[in-house]
Amino acid sequence: MAPRQTVALLFGGRSGEHEVSVRSAVSVAAGLAVRHRVLPVLLDKRGGWLLQDGAEPRPTGGRPVFLTPSPGDRGRLRLLSDASLAAEPDVYFPVLHGTFGEDGTVQGLLELAAVPYVGSGVAASAAAMDKEMMKALFAQAGVPQGRYRVLRGRDRAAEEAAVLALGLPLFVKPANLGSSVAVSKVKRAAELAPALDLALAYDRKAVLEAAIDAREIEVSVLGNEAPEASLPGEILPDGEFYDYDSKYSPDSKTELRIPAPLDAATTSRLQELAIGAFRAVDASGYARVDFFLDRTTGDVLVNEINTIPGFTSISMFPKLWAATGLPYDALLDRLVALGLARQLARDRLRTDFRA
Repeated sequence: MAPRQTVALLFGGRSGEHEVSVRSAVSVAAGLAVRHRVLPVLLDKRGGWLLQDGAEPRPTGGRPVFLTPSPGDRGRLRLLSDASLAAEPDVYFPVLHGTFGEDGTVQGLLELAAVPYVGSGVAASAAAMDKEMMKALFAQAGVPQGRYRVLRGRDRAAEEAAVLALGLPLFVKPANLGSSVAVSKVKRAAELAPALDLALAYDRKAVLEAAIDAREIEVSVLGNEAPEASLPGEILPDGEFYDYDSKYSPDSKTELRIPAPLDAATTSRLQELAIGAFRAVDASGYARVDFFLDRTTGDVLVNEINTIPGFTSISMFPKLWAATGLPYDALLDRLVALGLARQLARDRLRTDFRA
């Protein structure tokens, strides 16, 4: 067992996924508390950092604090009022879904402060968050994926060309968001404009994807330089697609099949591609890779990779690892250890030039 660490749990954030992050943090904090000391730090919807008392994250409240982007301060949290010491975390654990958290911004601050943190670095976080960049990296690495187009703002000619290329139905989503926030299924041409308006209210780019008659499969990945893949799980949404309510509503009838009923060859292919997608964006720590298994052809297509996947009690990422033999608290302990190991590796790198 790794030594007991003081873990600053960053949650909330300036994102349409703020509420999902709060729910994830409650579960993560409970699991971390088995082996570590937890410091909940709420990032409010304006971007303020609030250090909360106790080990259980709350949706509001806390003392305003800040992290100095300087290695010399060793990752200390200081009170915003007078810069006095508030806490001394050993490692940071961002559970921030979406913009200003999962997209490399917080990771950049943590890199400047030279503190250990859980999960992917700046480049991987940014690339995986931006679906256009992610898909380009997948293509470069030879990772199979569905047909798509990217629109930057409203452009009637480009919209008509996208429909012609992709056909109907198709899906419209913001390029930089997750949890199915602002995702629309467009069945008729008249539905495209409101779907684009919704997506572009959250991001300057919208991704249009061809609809595929497919089973939805997910695989969890864990590791740094030698990532491992979990058993696959299958999602059977209670609606037309796996939308926000299907994922998070207490009334959801969505079914999770863990492990997914698949033959050995398909399972192996999914695990291979999950690790390939992980490496394509240069991820580290952990991620969840989402797939489409075409019902007609049997082809396996990668939909996307999430570098900070949902971590609620009903989320697929921890459930898949539990089915693979790694229970929740041990999984969190492993993530902390991977974050510490990654920082040790970075500390060995030279930052000066000597001939």
